[in-house]
Amino acid sequence: MKSDIEIARAVKIQNIFEIAEKAGLQKDEIIPWGNHKAKISLAALDRIKDNKNGKLILVTTINPTPGGEGKTTVTIGLAQALAKLSKKTMLGIREPSLGPIMGLKGGATGGGYSQVLPMEDINLHFTGDMHAITSAHNLLASLLDNHIHHGDAFHIDPRYIVWPRVLDISDRALRNVVVGLGGPIDGVPHEDEFAITPASEIMAILCLSRDLNDLKERLSKIIVAYTYDNKPVTAKDLKAVGAMAVLLKDAIKPNLVQTIEGVPALIHGGPFANIAHGTSSLIATKMGLKLADYFVTEAGFGSELGAEKFFDIVCRTGDLKPDAVIMVVSIRALKRNGKGEDIDAVKNGLFNLEKHLENISYFGVPAIVAINHFTEDTEDEIEIVEDYCKSKNIPAAVIDVWQQGGEGGIELAGKLVSLMHNTHSKFHYLYDLNEPIKDKIETIAMKIYGAGRVVYTVTAEQDINLCMELGLDKLPICIAKTQYSLSDDSKLLGRPEGFKITVRKIKFSAGAGFLVPMTGKITTMPGLPAKPTSEKIDIDTMGNISGLY
Repeated sequence: MKSDIEIARAVKIQNIFEIAEKAGLQKDEIIPWGNHKAKISLAALDRIKDNKNGKLILVTTINPTPGGEGKTTVTIGLAQALAKLSKKTMLGIREPSLGPIMGLKGGATGGGYSQVLPMEDINLHFTGDMHAITSAHNLLASLLDNHIHHGDAFHIDPRYIVWPRVLDISDRALRNVVVGLGGPIDGVPHEDEFAITPASEIMAILCLSRDLNDLKERLSKIIVAYTYDNKPVTAKDLKAVGAMAVLLKDAIKPNLVQTIEGVPALIHGGPFANIAHGTSSLIATKMGLKLADYFVTEAGFGSELGAEKFFDIVCRTGDLKPDAVIMVVSIRALKRNGKGEDIDAVKNGLFNLEKHLENISYFGVPAIVAINHFTEDTEDEIEIVEDYCKSKNIPAAVIDVWQQGGEGGIELAGKLVSLMHNTHSKFHYLYDLNEPIKDKIETIAMKIYGAGRVVYTVTAEQDINLCMELGLDKLPICIAKTQYSLSDDSKLLGRPEGFKITVRKIKFSAGAGFLVPMTGKITTMPGLPAKPTSEKIDIDTMGNISGLY
């Protein structure tokens, strides 16, 4: 079979105005970025605000392999399948980060015959949103250091500067750095760190803002440092909000593209789910729900990360009510969680699936299992998963949207429509915001992860006390944790029980509106693998790119 990029190049892409018309957008609401991608004016939201909401479908997965389980591919393929059933459908996914693209996972635009196009543009610089977020973030870091250099009117304690710098490339050497070296004219020396752009609080703010005014209000609340008497210094204090908002004026607008089969797709924002909240923008989701009868979106990694955060943070912020969940399962992920390569490993891996389905049940949303078929899977292996789902009275469908496009997801789409028709969502949150911080953390850790207890370092205890002093203790929780295990230990596979979760520290994302407990060895700046994907990426003299899958 052709590579993803060869398949994408063979498709005759429709003009973006045709896609906009199909989506129900007007010509003056589209800001073209070339012929095949566009920004959407926020004015469109005002025009369609009284439209009835469509069905909201979330795609999640079990604990994945390092290569991923095709969740984005399934999201795209399912939207194409629903369109083949004559349902007015749109989808929303996150913008790819150059970190994974140049690192381990490669491109993030789907695969095979379930891709969003133009894939090269989307995977690389797209419409510049990542760069705008990076620039706005680093402007604030620069203004903070500049304030200290020019006299420090706030009496900032350089030991408690909490605003990092960001870069949309994985670079472990930048995790801990010292800036300001070189003498008095080069600033004030202090320790600093870099995070990857998807971990930036500005990324989270952009993805949770309702409009430009809300964006500016959230930006103003960002805490960048503390004074010697433990008072927070914010972006508003540094008079940074206006300039940051200007840098983000286009980035806040959703991006419109299309799938291989011409289904309108919104791609906007790209927070990771292991270190941030892991879903595309609230603006794009609300827009898609008003324009389509079925809106399919994804949440990063397993249900214990992206799905939990989508339910408890995004849905709470945007007053969303999901109608159904697609649980993506692959045989290779079951084998990984079953700690082997044979048929017994598939059976053992079902305990991981069982926990993820249990997690969805805590929120009252009906679920359906999508068995994502890979070429190496055997019929016996697939049958084990089908029999398991049948025994649990969970609807399931084998899909092959990678090889067949929307046609390969028809059974899943049909069962999904039937499920939503016959079973109404009874969606609710996992915890009450008024609960103490530790209670909220422990509810997630014990119910969703299966932990036996949560322990806190001295630093984490101090963070909790400060959080309460600042009045931030009523915010939702966004736990940073490895994606490869239900625990905070990436090597603890399957369905571990009674384990310990260690909270090292808690970061305050006051602008985004959540608290980030850092657990285990998770870091906000990933490193590259021994053989990064970038080694295979190239361009020829005709401008043809290769190696993006």
